[in-house]
Amino acid sequence: MTIRSTFIATTALLALAACGQKQDNSSTYTTNSADTYNQADASAPAPVQTPATSAAQNFVNTAAASDAFEIETSRLALTNGASASVKSYAQKMIDAHTGSTAKLKTLTGGMNPALTPDATLNAQQQATLDQLKSLKGTAFDQAYIAAQTSGHQQTLDALRGYATTGDVPALKSFASG
Repeated sequence: MTIRSTFIATTALLALAACGQKQDNSSTYTTNSADTYNQADASAPAPVQTPATSAAQNFVNTAAASDAFEIETSRLALTNGASASVKSYAQKMIDAHTGSTAKLKTLTGGMNPALTPDATLNAQQQATLDQLKSLKGTAFDQAYIAAQTSGHQQTLDALRGYATTGDVPALKSFASG
């Protein structure tokens, strides 16, 4: 029980330190997923290229998706979890990430031009959420803790990255806060 409590406390500290996931912004163009095609079909038209989203918009979307992921997985923990400590932690995550989302929306809405956070989960987040939906009890608790640990490390990396190299001072401040 002591190891589990220590692990949950460590995860909670990571959670409170972070709120986004890092995305690769290295390409100039991205492929619109609605325009993808089967590579083996030579008669299919080439995918339409759209200008890449700005680093600021990518960061805002990453932070919003991270918050949405934490909120949704934590809501599941309240119903599917077995441990009182996991449920308590989940409620703290819901509160913290709801607050983070509100702060991000206020910040981005006041920018010129305004940025709109897109909270669409990435494929990894969606797969983890889907997996968690199928679990209950202690199996859920273990998978939830693992998802929280991984997600918060990715979030911490994204925040540190944008705080260091970001191009919008207000968002850099948000990331470093």
